[in-house]
Amino acid sequence: MGLIGGSLGNALLRAIAPAPRQGDGACETDQDFKLERYFGPDFLASLRGKTILDFGCGDGLQAVTIAQQVPDCQVIGVDIQPRLLDKARARAARSGVSARCDFVESTQQRADVVISIDAFEHFSDPAGILAHMNELLVPDGEVVVSFGPTWLHPFGGHLFSVFPWAHLVFTEAAMIGWRARFRSDGARCFSEVEGGLNQI
Repeated sequence: MGLIGGSLGNALLRAIAPAPRQGDGACETDQDFKLERYFGPDFLASLRGKTILDFGCGDGLQAVTIAQQVPDCQVIGVDIQPRLLDKARARAARSGVSARCDFVESTQQRADVVISIDAFEHFSDPAGILAHMNELLVPDGEVVVSFGPTWLHPFGGHLFSVFPWAHLVFTEAAMIGWRARFRSDGARCFSEVEGGLNQI
């Protein structure tokens, strides 16, 4: 899809972005309030007494925030990246909510609410994941989803968005070659990078 590749693309990327862009400019305290910003000021109160699955929980920030602010709920964070699950467990321990926050790679636990914050752009089969979320709900449960930057957003390439729309300007091969300078997981395309990018 990109226009610039080969040795020109590699040279330009090395000059423009000798190191990856760090974060998205938002500090962690801003992220704590995503749930209210996305779903309204009454959302957390609606979770009282419920079991919540945070699907694609990453480092557990949203799951721990829920457990801290909704004391009579149980939160299960689900993610496929063990490194992030370890961070989530440490975050829950530091916050004193480990007894009500569990972090796992998969679960069959049924929930009253399944949330997924900014994760659908990473799932290799979004429709299949949505069907799986539905299977994990109790009767009358609900799925609450927000999307992170999708592929055609200026920063939809996530790490690859070294400037707005860079992931669309440079070829996939050029971007993967640039990434290989600081990540050694052997990814050969966007879908193989840690966390995956499905280009929705």
